[in-house]
Amino acid sequence: MDNGSRWKGFKYAMCNESMQAAPFEQQCRTIAEAGYQGIEIAPFTLVQSGVGEVDATGRRKLLSTIHDNGLVCCGLHWLFAPPPAGLHFTTPDAAVRRKSIDYLLQLIDFCADLEGNVLVFGSPQQRSTDGISTGEARKYFADGLAKVADHAGRREVRVLVEHLDHTQSDVVNTLAEARQLVDAVGHPAIQMMFDFHNTADESRPLDELIRQYVDVIYHVHVQEMDGRHLGRGNSGHDFVDAFQAMKDLGYRDWVSLEVFDFTPDGRAIAEESMQVLQKIELQLN
Repeated sequence: MDNGSRWKGFKYAMCNESMQAAPFEQQCRTIAEAGYQGIEIAPFTLVQSGVGEVDATGRRKLLSTIHDNGLVCCGLHWLFAPPPAGLHFTTPDAAVRRKSIDYLLQLIDFCADLEGNVLVFGSPQQRSTDGISTGEARKYFADGLAKVADHAGRREVRVLVEHLDHTQSDVVNTLAEARQLVDAVGHPAIQMMFDFHNTADESRPLDELIRQYVDVIYHVHVQEMDGRHLGRGNSGHDFVDAFQAMKDLGYRDWVSLEVFDFTPDGRAIAEESMQVLQKIELQLN
């Protein structure tokens, strides 16, 4: 966090999966034209079998496309959504865990090669209990993250544990549980993030959660509470206090739009959401 510099507004990014059917250059252009500074990439939208198929030349081309549109890559999310299939980070199957850890190492390199600095670890289907206890799953989660932490640190990226409410996952449902996992790993490259949509299991208001955890929040996902894009609900009013807290506390990392309903289309999602973000900023002190 940088509390010393004058506030110039938040840095906004948009996740690309709502436009995954469009060419990557068109995705970047749409996001930039709507007023965002960054793009957050779901790797599965760009590959057929895994990020290993994108060689150094392909990565430079992706990065050039991002830069040519005046954007930066803020990082990756949906890390284990297939392809590739068969990944699971907290399974008792040691071979599958090893395969999943190896792929996370590949994702770290992919992110760094695109000059991103965060990997958001959500992927609910790949971090479930899978027939074991929650405690055992959390241990596998921490052990796996510990195995990639040094490499992430060398590549100057952070892997961020995402809290997912109980309707999505049965492992790490709250910010407190995310922090416990981060603390268990105890490495600066393993941190956490905040997602407005994923706070259903929390008992405190959004702004209080941000004030409590801001020291370990390195990324923010925003959308309406039901997962639609901003402007389809009450975010323009209900999120003001939370954004005020982020401003007051010197949050300077990315605020990234991630939606789960891709209607009406990517351009409308981008533009209407940016209008709400600008409206929220105008209400801040």
